[in-house]
Amino acid sequence: METIVESKKIVAGLTAILVGSLGVHKFVLGYHKEGIYYLLLNFVLIPVISFITCGAGFGLYSVAYLLPIIEGIIYLTKSDEEFINIYQVNKRYWF
Repeated sequence: METIVESKKIVAGLTAILVGSLGVHKFVLGYHKEGIYYLLLNFVLIPVISFITCGAGFGLYSVAYLLPIIEGIIYLTKSDEEFINIYQVNKRYWF
């Protein structure tokens, strides 16, 4: 069981850092609704806001790219026990 959780922790952390803005790390953890939120944010909400504000909303992409990197670092720095308790048992969806 330790190796499965450890590999899930590593996969979630690396996908959050590398392609986190797509919400892949949320899908890896089984948080499908939150993964869809990331997809909607990047492919619907930010483009609509940017269109309405004539491009000024594109600054929101920096937030959409920075938050998953922070999440990935948090995942990778947790011990296996903490990771299990926080993200698997208690289902803490954000940070």
